[in-house]
Amino acid sequence: LRVAIVHYWFVNRRGGERVVESLCEMFPQADLFALVADRNALSPALRTHKLTTSFLQRVPGRVRLHRHLLPLYPMAVEQFDLCGYDLVISSESGPTKGVLTGPETVHICYCHTPMRYLWDFYHEYKNRSGLGWMRKTIFALTAHYIRMWDQASAARVDYFVANSENVARRIRKLYRREAEVTHPPVEMGDFKSANRHGDYYLVVGQLVNYKRVDLAIEACNKLGRRLRIVGTGEEYKRLKRMAGPTVEFLGTLSDEEVREQYAGCRALLFPGEDDFGMVPVEAQACGRPVIAFGKGGARETVVGCDDEAAAGPERATGVFFDRQTTDLLIEAMLRFETFEHRFSPQFIRANAEKFSKEKFVEKMSRFVRAKLEEHHRLSVCIEEEKQRAAVRVAV
Repeated sequence: LRVAIVHYWFVNRRGGERVVESLCEMFPQADLFALVADRNALSPALRTHKLTTSFLQRVPGRVRLHRHLLPLYPMAVEQFDLCGYDLVISSESGPTKGVLTGPETVHICYCHTPMRYLWDFYHEYKNRSGLGWMRKTIFALTAHYIRMWDQASAARVDYFVANSENVARRIRKLYRREAEVTHPPVEMGDFKSANRHGDYYLVVGQLVNYKRVDLAIEACNKLGRRLRIVGTGEEYKRLKRMAGPTVEFLGTLSDEEVREQYAGCRALLFPGEDDFGMVPVEAQACGRPVIAFGKGGARETVVGCDDEAAAGPERATGVFFDRQTTDLLIEAMLRFETFEHRFSPQFIRANAEKFSKEKFVEKMSRFVRAKLEEHHRLSVCIEEEKQRAAVRVAV
């Protein structure tokens, strides 16, 4: 079986790259394709695979500027020659589902999200990302064109897989396609619970606007609570200026150091809306509760105290707040602190195990195998019908 895995870019190691690593373990013979790649950022699991990049790899500063190359994405991804592959899996958080494949190839798209900055978060991104009027105008024109291409390219996919029910709903809304839900993999064996935890709250992730780290900083400033922030990004300088004396920025940490921060925190603060969000699952894998904005993927990974399935904190894994305001986040934190001691680290970790790497591999393997067989049966039926038609013509 000749397999190609097409990923949007390899410039860091986040949730999308971890999915590709698991896919590469499932298909050790797979070739990799990406728009741009920093080969130094590739994990050992990916370096053993042949990697082909697009012509965007020749752009100076491509790793730093890759998000600004949006108008060139469609042309770049359509240049990948995927002839001869039996199976193509596109890892989609941008344009990769737009690859061109032949009728003999099965194209499965694992969709992390339809491009947020083109669809759901378009107005928020355009108006709140600090773009000047000229860049805002250029972005609006570009987004209009890419949005039409994005919707049209969905027809090139044979089968969709979504990383959450939340993303499956968006695929149905934007592309009018159904999607199988398979949650991303978390390597549970790497995460351990600590016997004791510290007195700090924790934020982990890229420091970008939609993560709403500003809410966590404002809440901890007002309450005088300790907050540790792991990650870097374009919002770093602005957030640093907001931070009070109880807020500490840790920058980029190794995977092991991040796990130590998870295990030692009182709770993870997750004030943004994410499509799935592996960070809350990783915190729960260390037995720590999550205080999250109650929308998006967090609703699938966190059991709130007010959920029908929970009977108090003992059967919950966190607390939700309903709107992205500092006051409601503060209210949620104070509510959490009143029954903080009642949360069960064992129950919280057991909830995270639903999203293990083993479950991802099992479900994804079953789906791929079924679709390959379905495609083969369809091809046989078409060929038999052609032969019957040829016989009728001859007669």
